[in-house]
Amino acid sequence: MTLTRLENPFTFKRALVVNVVKEAPDTNTYIIKLNETYTANPGQFNMIYVYGLGEIPISLSNLPEHRGTYTLVNHTIRIVGAVTRAIMLHVGTGSQVGVRGPYGNGWPMREIEGKDIVIVAGGIGMAPLRPVIKYIENHRERYGRVNILYGARNPELLLYKYELNKYTVIPNTKLLLSSDIPAEGWLHYVGFVTDLINYVDVDLKNAIALVCGPEIMMKVAIKNLLKKGFKNEDIFISMERRMRCGIGVCGTCQFGHYFICKDGPVFRYSDIEEYFWVEGI
Repeated sequence: MTLTRLENPFTFKRALVVNVVKEAPDTNTYIIKLNETYTANPGQFNMIYVYGLGEIPISLSNLPEHRGTYTLVNHTIRIVGAVTRAIMLHVGTGSQVGVRGPYGNGWPMREIEGKDIVIVAGGIGMAPLRPVIKYIENHRERYGRVNILYGARNPELLLYKYELNKYTVIPNTKLLLSSDIPAEGWLHYVGFVTDLINYVDVDLKNAIALVCGPEIMMKVAIKNLLKKGFKNEDIFISMERRMRCGIGVCGTCQFGHYFICKDGPVFRYSDIEEYFWVEGI
């Protein structure tokens, strides 16, 4: 009997950082070149390895861009720990990183076809939802009305400021922005992004909501969406926290009987409701 060598699931691909875009004082988007045809669905993530420092899970923040023999992928990274701080300080254009993935379940783009869509993003939570907006733009005829609600603690922390206004050009799309605190020159809503749910324009009998942001923000968003008339099964959330291996081996991201890296990071709210409100899970 001939034994075949099993591929090591932790082997990463070498990739080149070709550009770095400053999004906010503590946040950059890294445009990374992979020398292969790479595909991923909105909401999936990669494990990004920084040589000698470790690796972290980061959602793709754009649709993969195929350029013949190579693919460009975007990862928007905010400083939240040692590895992300090292990336901010030491990784720039021309740097090499390791990439493995894509992993996880993304947003249900096929399942939600024909429906009105409410996107609720808080702070860095816009990063995994940005590919959803791009996908809808590329396949606009497949979806109903789109409401994009996006907010941050202050306007300086909003991501992708150079393209937010372009979202309003997408047919039948409404963009509502918020800042938690007043700011000079700010002409949009002052308050929490979850307040904007009161102003969405959808057919509640045929609508879904996609939510990503800090966990406390998502809890308020769910309460407000339910109060608005959304059903539990029509709300999807992305829970990117505590992931380490990315493939459901280490158990770090166990959430009830789920693993966030393998069964998520995108979940239907009705599937995880019993765990979502339990402190310490």
